[in-house]
Amino acid sequence: MLEAKNNNELPAIPGKRYFTIGEVSELCGVKPHVLRYWEQEFPQLKPVKRRGNRRYYQRQDVIVIRQIRSLLYEQGFTIGGARNKLGGDEARTDISQSQQIVRQVRLELEEVLRILRR
Repeated sequence: MLEAKNNNELPAIPGKRYFTIGEVSELCGVKPHVLRYWEQEFPQLKPVKRRGNRRYYQRQDVIVIRQIRSLLYEQGFTIGGARNKLGGDEARTDISQSQQIVRQVRLELEEVLRILRR
């Protein structure tokens, strides 16, 4: 499992529509039980639940989880403080999410470029 370091060190988010809790755990560097707990604490996290109550996260959920991880592990916020930070300033959250999406697309394009150069 990844240490609580910088989100830039996390793996790129694959171009899939849905991710299992195990995949999100690997992509975000947190354990599955932490993700389940965060679902209770952060109203922004609402994974789709299918047969057998299995959770399926979308790309936006993964980005929000990375933001929560950053607030808690890197910036030192409490759960309540992180909840307020995410819920209180929608414009800043949108900008931050947009920046993360742009970074992610850039990483994916650089990977495609490396493959094409071979």
